[in-house]
Amino acid sequence: MTDLLAPTKVAPLDADLAALLDHQGYLLLRGAVPEAWREAMRAAFDAGVGPPEQWGAPRAFGWRHALVDLDPTVQKACRVPALLGAVARMIAGPFFLSQVEGREPLLNNGHQPLHRDGAGLKTVSAMVYLDPYGPENGATRVMSRHLDDGQLDESHALVLSGEAGDILVFDADLPHGATLNRSGARRRSLLVSFMHESHRAGEDACRAVRTVRMDTSEMFVP
Repeated sequence: MTDLLAPTKVAPLDADLAALLDHQGYLLLRGAVPEAWREAMRAAFDAGVGPPEQWGAPRAFGWRHALVDLDPTVQKACRVPALLGAVARMIAGPFFLSQVEGREPLLNNGHQPLHRDGAGLKTVSAMVYLDPYGPENGATRVMSRHLDDGQLDESHALVLSGEAGDILVFDADLPHGATLNRSGARRRSLLVSFMHESHRAGEDACRAVRTVRMDTSEMFVP
């Protein structure tokens, strides 16, 4: 199906943001999601929370998970120009939106060890925040690329903080992890995954296990 569609051209990232992304391996795009979209996205998240049986594979304990990938506002948020520009910069070739789902750490849960995803796969992840986030409610922490010496050193990790509408986009191979939700305050977010076009066949083969329902045929090009 992809061969029948014209690729979607992605506008290049602003030069200053591109330089920062190259240095850090991640960008925090403040207020990237328009305010008018946010309440609809929160509603989509809450409506998408369901029993474990709705997922093709078990989800992690201590988290609230939401099926959101058919929601039109969620789909628009996955295509915010600055987000796509950052993805194009990191993947440096044709890519596609492979998955989006909702995640929220519950009270006294959510901590993850620093880890890397998608080693060598040209994978980019993004967190679209639907609520304010910080050290008290399970915010994400990341290690900047220029500090990454190959070790998962917690002393080099920065816990991020910000507001609903922010988007964190990062090389999935960059050390990162969620923190503990100590306050119990809501910290809903969308976890979005983009992959190089060369991995499409493999991703398509495991759609059911990943509980992907959306159309992933759109191809983006830098």
